[in-house]
Amino acid sequence: MNQQNEMNEAQMQQVQMELGRILSGLKHEIPIFLFTQDGKNDVFNDAARQALRFFRQLTDKIVLREFDLGHDKAKEMGVENSPTLVFDPDRYNIRWLGAPLGEEGRIFLEVLLRIGTGKSDLNEAAMEVLKKIDQPRHVKVFVSASCPYCPQQALNALKTAVAKPDTVSLEIIDTQANTDLADQYGAHSVPQAFANDMLIALGAQTEELFVSSLDKMTQQTVFIPESDADEVECQLVIIGGGPAGLTAGIYAARSGLKSVVVEKGVLGGQVALTPVVENYPGMKQVGGKTLVDIMVTHALEYVDIFPGEAVVDIIPGQPHIVQTSRRKFKTQAVLLATGASHRNLGVPGEAKFSGRGVSYCATCDGPLFRGKRVFMVGGGNSAVTEALHLHNMGVDVTLVHRRDRLKAQEVLTHQLNDNGIPVRYNTEVKEVLGDNRVTGVKLLDNTTGETATEAADGVFLAIGYDPTVDLARKVGLEMTEDGYIKHNEFRTNIPGIYVAGDVTGGSKQIVTAAGYGSEAALAVFEDIINPYWKKA
Repeated sequence: MNQQNEMNEAQMQQVQMELGRILSGLKHEIPIFLFTQDGKNDVFNDAARQALRFFRQLTDKIVLREFDLGHDKAKEMGVENSPTLVFDPDRYNIRWLGAPLGEEGRIFLEVLLRIGTGKSDLNEAAMEVLKKIDQPRHVKVFVSASCPYCPQQALNALKTAVAKPDTVSLEIIDTQANTDLADQYGAHSVPQAFANDMLIALGAQTEELFVSSLDKMTQQTVFIPESDADEVECQLVIIGGGPAGLTAGIYAARSGLKSVVVEKGVLGGQVALTPVVENYPGMKQVGGKTLVDIMVTHALEYVDIFPGEAVVDIIPGQPHIVQTSRRKFKTQAVLLATGASHRNLGVPGEAKFSGRGVSYCATCDGPLFRGKRVFMVGGGNSAVTEALHLHNMGVDVTLVHRRDRLKAQEVLTHQLNDNGIPVRYNTEVKEVLGDNRVTGVKLLDNTTGETATEAADGVFLAIGYDPTVDLARKVGLEMTEDGYIKHNEFRTNIPGIYVAGDVTGGSKQIVTAAGYGSEAALAVFEDIINPYWKKA
């Protein structure tokens, strides 16, 4: 027994020596304000004092001041929880609600190192994203002493708060010491990260993904590094980052073509906005955003992706010139996979209240209407699927369709009935009403010609799509009577310019778009090694 005690003591001394060595590199004093209240979380209060006492033995850089929660200093700093640690408030806005127990001790050590050195050590790729954030981010990271993944996520947030203190504030919140806050935010699994009270991450992330989530204010699962090149030379530029474009990128690269994908909007296109995708091969049911993340992650193994870049012009030639909002591409071939965009009703109030009650995405905006009444406009698969999605979120949804029967698949219409979702047939929305937000709709019964106004908190639209062909028309590509790009085995009327996906018409299914993308890429490969236009 004595021998075991001696071994434990020797190990503790070794740990203290190593920690002392690590902390010896601190350059700045670390002012720490500890706020406690007797009778409130006494176990955690004592643990915080013990931890501070331990680390103060290892470095003289810690300058500690302790106050009661009723002290004016607590009111001045807006501290309400016991215990709370406030770190170097003159330079940073970093707080710890709880005590550094267990795994959280690793986080506490990182706080001392980052503040004591003044270096965030945020990697270059993440720093480039952080520099773009110009609005305040008030970050809360919920952690627990038994969570081995929490230190990584807390460290990510800590690095951003040190790297950009004027923009990022941080609260590291121990869920066991602050059960009320955990309940308030629904943080019953850790780590969870919030920014400006919006959930931005579940679980631990890489630095790049955390900063990207902080930038986009929603959880990011794929990180695409930015390029500062003014000019890029390649063999194929794919315009459009939906299923057709991403699949084309994979197959073109596997054929040996240096390829890039350029996307001006959301990667995945309409799929990213689809609540549930059913019966994609190998996946009976999967979230649209999840499927997109899988596709993007796969494509990134083969091609460079340039998101957020609009193509402003294509100049056919040898090579073709593709000019985007950020750079120029010189390429042997261009593949247009620009997809289709949602169709508008074109009624008064639709544009005015877009984003203020009018929505085209149940996945994105549905949770905001939980417990409220909305109308879903449309009669196809998308409209019925999104109506079911809203219903399952607790939204009081009514489907409005201008015809006397739905166009959706029978299995979906049965689900409408089974869930008791009302359907207004032969009804059209003629106007969206409101003040600052949607408050109602004007409905037309197209069998009687009568109109009526009904209260509503929101209007969701799923009435079809229009092909995105502005760029194609500008270049001079031929169109079909229906307004899609005309092609012959993916070749357009301009040699070296190809087309694939929903912009060509067809059934507008994810699986067919992906199939067309692969076929188009193979056609491009064959033509580059044996150009058909030279034969002509």
